[in-house]
Amino acid sequence: MPADDPAEVLRALRAALTGDGPAVLPRAPAAVSAAEAVASNSAVRRALPAPDRVAQNIALVIETSGSTGVPKRVALSTDALLASAAASAGALAGRAGKQISGQGQWLLCLPGHYVAGSNVLVRSIAAGTEPVVMPHGHFDPVVFRDTALAMTGDERYVSLVPVQLARLVDAAVADTSLLGILRRFDGILVGGQSLRPELRERAVELGLNVTRTYGSSETGGGCVYDGMPIGPVRARAVDGALELAGPVLAEGYLGDPERTAATFHEADGIRWYRTGDLGTVADDGRVTVLGRADNVIISGGEKVLLDAVERCVRELDGMADAVVVAADSVEWGQVPVVVVAGRAAPELADIREHVVSALGRAAAPARIVTVERMPLLVSGKPDRVSLRGMVVLDQDGERSGPSSAS
Repeated sequence: MPADDPAEVLRALRAALTGDGPAVLPRAPAAVSAAEAVASNSAVRRALPAPDRVAQNIALVIETSGSTGVPKRVALSTDALLASAAASAGALAGRAGKQISGQGQWLLCLPGHYVAGSNVLVRSIAAGTEPVVMPHGHFDPVVFRDTALAMTGDERYVSLVPVQLARLVDAAVADTSLLGILRRFDGILVGGQSLRPELRERAVELGLNVTRTYGSSETGGGCVYDGMPIGPVRARAVDGALELAGPVLAEGYLGDPERTAATFHEADGIRWYRTGDLGTVADDGRVTVLGRADNVIISGGEKVLLDAVERCVRELDGMADAVVVAADSVEWGQVPVVVVAGRAAPELADIREHVVSALGRAAAPARIVTVERMPLLVSGKPDRVSLRGMVVLDQDGERSGPSSAS
C-alpha cells in the first residue's frame, strides 16, 4: 500500500481496526525508499517482500530499517493501537489549561509509513474525526498554515518532529497569522528525535502547547509524555537500560522470532520491551533518557556516552546542529569527534573546556570535522553511519589536539 495516499491508508486502517479488513502495511513511496537505501548504504526497504499473512489480531505493520539499515517489521495489534490512542487522549486531556477530552481533529504532517503518521490516523478513527492532510513535499510553514486553516474541530492536535517545530517557531516570529494558528492547537506532540531544551523554551514562550514524547514503533509510538509514562504504561531501568511495559507494546517482529525474543521478555508476569536506550526512572515514575546504549565508547578505559557529549556541545552558540561520533584512536581506543556542516565552529579548546567541565576529561572531543552538508536519513535524523565513515583514524590520539577545525 502506498504511504503517499493517506485517504487509502485511513480507509484500510479503519477496516483493520474493526476486523473487516486485513492488516495494513503502509509503504514508503519508491523514491523515498531508494533515498533511504542510499542513505543507509542498504537496499533493504524494497528487498523485503510483503508478508503473505499475519496473525488475526494484527492491524498494522510498521516497516523500518532504522539508522543501521537492519530491516524490522513491527507488528501492532488492534488492542495495542487503541490502547495507545486512549492513553494519549487521557494524557492530553487538560494539558492545555482548559477542559478538553484529548480527542479531536488531527493534522497529518508525517508520512503514513512512520508510526507517528499512522498514529494520527488511528487517533482520528478512535475520536470519530476526519484528519486534515498536509500536502507531501518539503515542509513549509506557509503550507502548514494554509492547510491548518481547513481544520474545523473544537479540539485540534498535530504530531511533529523537532525540525518541523523549529521551522514553525522561526516562521511564527514574523507571521502573526501562523502564530495564531499554532496557538489554536490544544496539543502539539513532538517526538522522533531529542527535542532541544532551547527550542522547547522558545515554543512555550510563544504560547504553544508543546508536549515532548518518547517511544518507538515497538510501543505503538509515543508512550512517555514530558518524561511521564501515559495511561497504563510502566517504565523501569535495569542496569541503566530503559524498559517499557503496557498494553501498547507490539506483538513482535514479523518473521524474526529471535529478535522478538531478545527485545521483548517477561519478568514477574509482566511483558517488557527493551528500548535499547540508557536512562533512569525516578521514584515518581519520571523517565530520563540519556542516549542509545549502542552509542557508548570506551576511551582510555572510561565509558563515554556520545549522546551526552553531543547534548553538551549543542549548548554552545552556533552548535545546535552539531553531531558527535566516534573515531578510532591509537592511544585511547576511541575518542569523540564533533562534526559540523558549512559553518565556522568555535575553537576546539572552548568546546573541550565546556565538555570537560560537565562530563569529565574522557568525554573531551579530540577534533572538529567540517563537512559541506550534513548527511541525513529521510527521517531527518543525521546519518551517523555515513558520518563515522567520514571521520578518519585519530593517529596521534592526542586528547589536547589542535584547536582549529579541520
